[in-house]
Amino acid sequence: MIKQIAQVMRPLLEISLVKRVRRNHGYEHATIHVLNRKHYTLSGRASAGGFVVFGDVPTETVEQAAEEALKRLRNGQAHLALHPNCGTNLVTAGLITSLIGAFGFTGSRRKEAWERFPIVMLFMMIAALYSQPIGMLVQEHITTEGNVGDLELIGVTKSEMNIPFRNKPVTVHNVMTRKG
Repeated sequence: MIKQIAQVMRPLLEISLVKRVRRNHGYEHATIHVLNRKHYTLSGRASAGGFVVFGDVPTETVEQAAEEALKRLRNGQAHLALHPNCGTNLVTAGLITSLIGAFGFTGSRRKEAWERFPIVMLFMMIAALYSQPIGMLVQEHITTEGNVGDLELIGVTKSEMNIPFRNKPVTVHNVMTRKG
C-alpha cells in the first residue's frame, strides 16, 4: 500500500527541491550508519542544503564518515539510506495509533468508550509493533532516496548549541551538499 501511495505522490517526490531533501535525508542516514559502527550515539536532520548531525563527534570523523557514506551510496548500497531510528518511524507510529484510537472511540458515549477501551488499546499496541516496518517502507518509498545522483559533499562545519534541560552545549555538525 505504501508503494502505491508513493506512486500517486511521484510527481511531488520528483520535484527538484523535494528530491534533493530526500537524497540528503538518505545521505544523512548513511553517514549516521557509518558513525554508529564507531559507537557514536547521534541524531540528524536533513534539508535542501545538506544535513546536520547532533552529537559529540570529532569533525574529522564526521567528514570521513560522510565521504565513506557517499561513496557507499554511489556504489549501490541504497539500504544505508534507511535507518530504524528515523523520525519517520516515530511519526508513522503516532499517526497509526492515533487513528486507531480516534476511530475506536468515534461516536461513543463515555460508558461505551470504557467498554471499548481494552480492544482499542489492543489494536493500538499491535499497530505500535507493526509501525516500524511500515515506517521503514515509508522511508524507502517517500521520505528518503538511496540514489544520490550527482549530490556532492561541499564541507563540514562544527558549532555548538544550547538546549533546554541540558547543562552543556550540544555539538552540531553541518554537512553541506550541492546539486542532487
